[in-house]
Amino acid sequence: MARGYFQAVNYKIEEEKMAVIIQEVVGNQFEQSYYPHISGVAQSYNFYPFSHMKPEEGFAVIATGLGKYVVEGEKTYRFSPKYPELEINSPHDQLKNSQVHFYAVDMRKNDINLLEGEDAGLVTLDIYEAEKHGTLKHCASVYDPNNDRIVPGLTLQGPRIINFANILKYEYIPLAKTIQIVLDVVKEAMGSPVEIEFAVDLNFDSNYRASFYLLQIKPLIGQAKDYEIEPAKLNKEKIFLYTEKGMGNGRNNNISDIVFVKKETFDKTKTLEMAAEIDKINSKMIASGKKYLLVGPGRWGTRDRFIGIPVNWPQISNAQVIVETSMEDYPLDGSLGSHFFHNVTSMNIGYFTILHTSPTDYINWNLIKHLPVENETRYFKHIKLDKPFDILMDGKKRIAAILI
Repeated sequence: MARGYFQAVNYKIEEEKMAVIIQEVVGNQFEQSYYPHISGVAQSYNFYPFSHMKPEEGFAVIATGLGKYVVEGEKTYRFSPKYPELEINSPHDQLKNSQVHFYAVDMRKNDINLLEGEDAGLVTLDIYEAEKHGTLKHCASVYDPNNDRIVPGLTLQGPRIINFANILKYEYIPLAKTIQIVLDVVKEAMGSPVEIEFAVDLNFDSNYRASFYLLQIKPLIGQAKDYEIEPAKLNKEKIFLYTEKGMGNGRNNNISDIVFVKKETFDKTKTLEMAAEIDKINSKMIASGKKYLLVGPGRWGTRDRFIGIPVNWPQISNAQVIVETSMEDYPLDGSLGSHFFHNVTSMNIGYFTILHTSPTDYINWNLIKHLPVENETRYFKHIKLDKPFDILMDGKKRIAAILI
């Protein structure tokens, strides 16, 4: 593949030049390991804003230990630098998605075999090792299962949640403001959206300040997943769904299955039964290796079964696009974001809201009502199209459309 590329662009390998940068690892030594209190990545554009967030305000993800944990997409803590106190997930979901291990430099290794790859000099440690080192003092909270609440700090016994509450909520250090300022300055200097990588040492210097290390800056120009929608140019006769309350970014034309709740049999007192039905449908889709579009009224994943269908993520895990709708007697608060935020963001899943009172957002059910039914249950209908439909997501404008 590489040779073909070089031939296509008439590239001369003998003109290739490379620079090697040796960068000091940020952190401190704790027993036989070396790592920073916090590592993170931030971007100046957020394709998954919720509540009153705006896409251009960006987002950050952070974790304890080396940045390898963050860039490889493990269980990090995600937040808005402008609204760091705003919780994305419920206490129970935060517990489920909290960091449980971290990476550090293994100081016991004197002779490193580079043939082992980038992990040659590293060690994976349980998060409780960090607590023994004293590095979680301002980075962790405790989950109180009796009251389903999260208590900042480590004064109580119970499961630990790495949510950086003392830093983000109570500003032990001004990390969120620092990230926000750095993103703004770098974005203006480069003239494009940017991504930064950073690390934080919470040990105070002689001026009683923690240290913020800016490790890498790169522009986010022309990402493969970038996509822009011009509503006026869409073929309105083919639009099955249109919304200006979408989350996600990019284009997908590999899906031809639609699973939706039947309006004529929907009963808000029977949502537990609906959860059981979609679980079985999802299992069949997994077995057949098919992704699908999922449409239903109310909040997917809510704990209140009277305002939505109370599914867990594994019950709808093969849905590539999830749509929440409202009905005349079944309102929907479309500003709360997703109950599966970690899954949605990490898997680039489209998450759309359609309010029946909206003058712009709609679903054109007439386009599929005459199509043959692949499977039907009491509450759901599964329709398979002859060819994949076109899913368009403009994360900057929050516009999404599905064309059939």
